[in-house]
Amino acid sequence: MKIVVLNGSPKGEASITIQYVHFIAKHFPQHEYSFINIASDIKQIEINEDKFLGLIDKISRADFIFWAFPVYFYFVSAQYKRFIELIFEKKATSAFRDKYTAIITTSIHVLDHAAVNYMNSICDDLNMKYTGAYTAFMMYDLLTGKERERLIKFADDVFTTAGSLSVTNRKFSPLVGISFKYKPGKPESKITTAGKRILIITDNDDEQTNLWAMTARFAEAFVDNIEVVNLRNVDIKGGCLGCLNCCYDNTCVYEGRDGYIEFFNTKVKSADILVFAGAIKDRYLSSLMKCYFDRSFFNGLISPIKGKQLGFIISGPLRQIPNLRQGLEALIEVQQANVVDIITEEAEDSDAIDKGLQSMAVRLIRLAKAEYVRPGTFFRQGARKILRDEAWGNQRFIHPADHRYYKKHGLYDFPQKQYKTRFRNLVMMTLMKIPAFRKEVYKRLKAEMIKPLKNVVQTK
Repeated sequence: MKIVVLNGSPKGEASITIQYVHFIAKHFPQHEYSFINIASDIKQIEINEDKFLGLIDKISRADFIFWAFPVYFYFVSAQYKRFIELIFEKKATSAFRDKYTAIITTSIHVLDHAAVNYMNSICDDLNMKYTGAYTAFMMYDLLTGKERERLIKFADDVFTTAGSLSVTNRKFSPLVGISFKYKPGKPESKITTAGKRILIITDNDDEQTNLWAMTARFAEAFVDNIEVVNLRNVDIKGGCLGCLNCCYDNTCVYEGRDGYIEFFNTKVKSADILVFAGAIKDRYLSSLMKCYFDRSFFNGLISPIKGKQLGFIISGPLRQIPNLRQGLEALIEVQQANVVDIITEEAEDSDAIDKGLQSMAVRLIRLAKAEYVRPGTFFRQGARKILRDEAWGNQRFIHPADHRYYKKHGLYDFPQKQYKTRFRNLVMMTLMKIPAFRKEVYKRLKAEMIKPLKNVVQTK
């Protein structure tokens, strides 16, 4: 088969992910492999029509497509996202139709399922024949015999599926667009910001859109003027390069070269409330909004939005893309901030949208004053433990800034350091081997578990 590998790493040939594909190519030499560096060459691909058409022609002549990329902020990189936008904008989707395809990602397994779901849905939108995904743990999986064996089995399966022209099943339904035109009304009453600084971050400059109208109506809910920053007016030279230079002391390689760092440090960090206003493009927000999230990586594990209240105003069929909603909410939750609400025009009722925007405004202020952040779910707790282990172990010398932060704030909460718990477990596990003792423990377990909780309910 003729196989085209679409490299989604900004590091080009120095990509960890691409080494996995090279390993596959070595073990399946009967196929012909072509590598295209999408993310690292995106600016040329975007402005050079011949370059774009040339790679689309190569894709159209392929039998199999590998989407190979590192996970950036739980989805693909902004550069890769821009290429996906170009496919639809330039009406090049036919080149992908009926091509067999698979995904290879590298990450530390923090919400990488969202990136796979996103890319799988794009494959479905392109009418490709999706055969599966291999989600590698950074460079480490390729260094172990067991995982190399797994990778070979994965490649054998997807190649056999394609070679035998097997039927594949679509996972995601086509999106149904929204034709509703939102007409905002006037707020019956306005609220104060109560001294809380609100920042709206948008990428929209079209006054004729629902997004523009919803953003304006939200801002109008307040007595005070609300600051709105359009990312198109921020000097952003490019997306995150994955160079990891920021990992030493949180200094980005773009420092002094564009305006993103100053904007983030002066505007974003000083805000109490952040509201993101963006439109859905394919199955995410725009590549520019993705670039905003990616570039914030210079903060490392030091959450710059910890404790802040966040809202989203999104134009597009969000209810049809639960992966996007979950991804955005998880992105904020992992950073220990609070998503208050997400408003879209999907209600197709201007009055209902007005009320939703007004309610979100009121709640943002109320929860900011209360300094409330909802308890963490699996996303925050799971991500924290993975990041903790990496900051302590494999990544410590690469990410010393994160290590210092985790150490300073007592985030290295490994259970093996809980000596009282370890001693108790040693004693109890020994006693539990005695049948009579074990029977008595399980008999009394339910009552004993809630006893301290009852004490709190009764006395606090």
